[in-house]
Amino acid sequence: MQSRREAVPFAFVAETDRFRSNVTPPARQRPSLPEIAGRTLIGLTVVAGLVGSLLFGMPALQTGPQAGQTQQSEASEGR
Repeated sequence: MQSRREAVPFAFVAETDRFRSNVTPPARQRPSLPEIAGRTLIGLTVVAGLVGSLLFGMPALQTGPQAGQTQQSEASEGR
C-alpha cells in the first residue's frame, strides 16, 4: 500500500499558525444583580421540579403490596 503526501491545497490553511490578530476583543460585561437573581431563580425552579417529580413518582415505581393496603378483586367477593 502506497502512502501519498499531498501539499496543503489552500495557502491560508498553512499560514494560520503564523497569523496573529492585533485586534483585541471587547471586555466582557459583568452580569447585573437582576440577571444573577433571574438565573438563580431559574436554576432553583428546575431543581425543584426535578425533586418534586422524583418525590411524586417514587410511589408509582414501588412494586408489591404496601403495608396497610390490600387489593380485592370483584371476582373474589363471591358474586
